[in-house]
Amino acid sequence: MKDLINKILISNAGWEVATLRVPIGIILAAHGSQKLFGWFGGYGLEGTGQWMASVGLNPGYTMALLAGSAEFFGGIALIIGLLTRPAAAVSAITMLVALFGVHWGNGFFLEAHGIEYALALLSATVTLILMGGGRYSLDSYLVKNNVLGVKDE
Repeated sequence: MKDLINKILISNAGWEVATLRVPIGIILAAHGSQKLFGWFGGYGLEGTGQWMASVGLNPGYTMALLAGSAEFFGGIALIIGLLTRPAAAVSAITMLVALFGVHWGNGFFLEAHGIEYALALLSATVTLILMGGGRYSLDSYLVKNNVLGVKDE
């Protein structure tokens, strides 16, 4: 179990990963808040659920709840660097669904609702899975201060 926790939390990355983790987290949290709460011009769960059902992601309400939660809570976790790899993994899966389930048939570019943006977020979240939270994250704090009974080896 300690090996698994070490693989999830320990990262040798420095500031470079924070410069990726924080803005991607902000973007994801903002998009998730549109889906969950209707903030920033979003449609909330009901409206987003209806739209998701209309594009074939059924049941729409449940899919909106899952996507919105992954983006919002995953984004918050990325911003603070808590469970960075799992948060990035859930976000990457969400971006895969968005890329193939929503944007694929619309071409590449953003103005046509193509795959461009979902692909950029997918690549960023996969990078965060590989790099972890870095030295300037709550993950690092937890390891450094042996909060979970796991030491950096």
